[in-house]
Amino acid sequence: MNILITGIHGFVGTNLVNALNTQHTIYGLDIVAPQKEGVVKTYTWAELEIIPAVDVVIHLAGKAHDTKNQTNAQVYFDINTGLTQKIYDWFLSSEAKKFIFFSSVKAAADKVVGEILTEEIVPSPKGPYGESKIKAEEYLISHQSKEGNTSSGEQNTYILRPCMIHGPGNKGNLNLLYKVVKKGIPYPLGAFENRRSFCSIDNLSFVISGLIEKEVANGIYNVGDDESLSTNELIALMAAAMGKPANIWKWNNALVQLVAKVGTVLHLPLNTERLQKLTENYVVSNAKIKQALGVDKMPVRAEEGLRKTVNSFQ
Repeated sequence: MNILITGIHGFVGTNLVNALNTQHTIYGLDIVAPQKEGVVKTYTWAELEIIPAVDVVIHLAGKAHDTKNQTNAQVYFDINTGLTQKIYDWFLSSEAKKFIFFSSVKAAADKVVGEILTEEIVPSPKGPYGESKIKAEEYLISHQSKEGNTSSGEQNTYILRPCMIHGPGNKGNLNLLYKVVKKGIPYPLGAFENRRSFCSIDNLSFVISGLIEKEVANGIYNVGDDESLSTNELIALMAAAMGKPANIWKWNNALVQLVAKVGTVLHLPLNTERLQKLTENYVVSNAKIKQALGVDKMPVRAEEGLRKTVNSFQ
């Protein structure tokens, strides 16, 4: 198939090109358009109308969550909502059959209430990142074909809500945590027992391939690994990969929370928001996407995927 990937120069885009280019013809769409191995041609957004006919659009382009809160809120809506509306309008007027939009679990909930997050939750995002993503989702839902079915010539729309995506080349929070462990800096939050879902790039690529190749119903789908891990388990995994002991301290929770409040006031690395992100439970169900693809489990176990990512940091 001919596939158009927006935001193709990013971490996920680069990995999807590697996963898909041997079986499909790949075109790119991004704010810059240098040549990229495995891609026939990358176009800029100003060249949208001259992109050749494609079968599938994978929309990755977006403004990531700024944990330092230095980004103007409108920027999120201009990019995450505005660009999604622009490319989706183009898709609807094209001959393409499938549109895959990368939203986020943060469009559904900033915090998970209960044990596990499913697609049935009534979205309640907090902050411009999640709010701009849910606005984009709402636009797609209100404009999509009511009965998408590629076999009858209709267009299908898939809204994906992935957990924290990681893999070789990832520059996000996992890389920062790895550097802390590598330096031997003690992790003082060991007393917080939390569990989080992650999404390895290999499992994500598996899902994308499935959506491209199979007949799957329109809908919203969470995407993540089968197993969740605690931060303590993640640190232990990183330390083991480096041949070091896991340096985990179990400081009193109340003391840590006090330090974080001070950090918020003084703009220190450990602040209230970062403490919440490091210690909260955020477990996501991937049952719906597995059922849609007709599989019982993801091809890569969570620990295996994380180990691969950690090894790439070295």
